[in-house]
Amino acid sequence: MKTFALALAAALALAFGVYDYASFGNRARAWLLAHPEVMEEAAQRLQAKAQAQEAADEQQAAAELPRLRAAIERDPNDFVANPNGRVTVTEFFDYRCPHCAHIAPQVLNLIRTRPEVRFVFKEMPIFGPTSEHAARAALAVKAAGGDYLGLYRRFMETRPLDDADIDAIAEKMGARPADLRSDPAADRHIAETTALFTRLRLGGTPTFIVGDDIIPGEDMDAIMADIAKQRGAASA
Repeated sequence: MKTFALALAAALALAFGVYDYASFGNRARAWLLAHPEVMEEAAQRLQAKAQAQEAADEQQAAAELPRLRAAIERDPNDFVANPNGRVTVTEFFDYRCPHCAHIAPQVLNLIRTRPEVRFVFKEMPIFGPTSEHAARAALAVKAAGGDYLGLYRRFMETRPLDDADIDAIAEKMGARPADLRSDPAADRHIAETTALFTRLRLGGTPTFIVGDDIIPGEDMDAIMADIAKQRGAASA
């Protein structure tokens, strides 16, 4: 509450063109602390604004999904598990994302136990250069015909995952060392996936897409419910 009051006081100083920030800020802070209902109202409005933006993003993503279906589900540069499956699940993920790592065993179990599920892996590095290195290494393993799922499992299990771990695991899983240093094709594909992620206004990783539904976070129950819904629609 104190931090919020200070921030609000500073904003008021700027709004009223006051440049003696210390004096004005102290007076404004004292008034705000004496009237906490004002801060509560401001917080509620901020929350409502954030929720409205989230709803608008979800609506925009739903409108974009049909137009982007091929890019989401059928990009030949993505690794696909169970390629003959009738129901497609797509995951946008980062190997250094803790939530992605936490749900990874469930993803692998889904692939192993549900061969009717065609699973698309979208390399979406959002945690900086090391994540980008990991994504390129995974694509190098895929391009070399190596053990992509083995790499996915090892990358998700290794904490912290650093550049040396990435190279060692990728080479063990079949990557060509030269491809780990530079691969323009991999860089282009990551850029295209990033553009797709941005166009869909996805908020973070992991994000799953099943049919017309976008499922953020570690919600395997929702994923399974959507798989069942898609199977029913396919049967009908």
